[in-house]
Amino acid sequence: MINDTMVTLQGHVGGTVALQRAGDTPVARLRVACTPRRLKRATGEWIDGETQWYSVSAWRNLGEHCARSLASGDPVILHGRLQTRTYVNKDGVEVTAMEVEALLIGHDLSRGITTFRKRPSPAELEAMARNQAEPGDARTGPETGSESAPGTGSHDAPAGGAAA
Repeated sequence: MINDTMVTLQGHVGGTVALQRAGDTPVARLRVACTPRRLKRATGEWIDGETQWYSVSAWRNLGEHCARSLASGDPVILHGRLQTRTYVNKDGVEVTAMEVEALLIGHDLSRGITTFRKRPSPAELEAMARNQAEPGDARTGPETGSESAPGTGSHDAPAGGAAA
């Protein structure tokens, strides 16, 4: 790890987050698009550069949380190990792909808002399951982790986000 190339990316999720399994280990796979913007000083206008696409993998709890929290188009910031992979595509052309093994990933709060919800412990999950199995139980809502409570959805940023 001491010689790994670490990167921090700011971009947008470029499609559906796919949660897969590598044996018993969950891994989320997603694509992130990063488009640099430059100020053209002569005119004062912003110009978009060429979009760079990165394949991202997130393992274990991080992967499960990404699958539940991220949607296509979400602005994200991620930090992880940059890896390059070279292969020959179906047309016989050698391609170099940039891949990131994410260590940290989250919504870019300079572009909108979100609500964080701590993952319940196994004991809390068991208690919630017991409470949901008892019909007519008055103890529902945010205190017990009910999924129907406002602000507890897997994606709480408003549609379109709040522009900075």
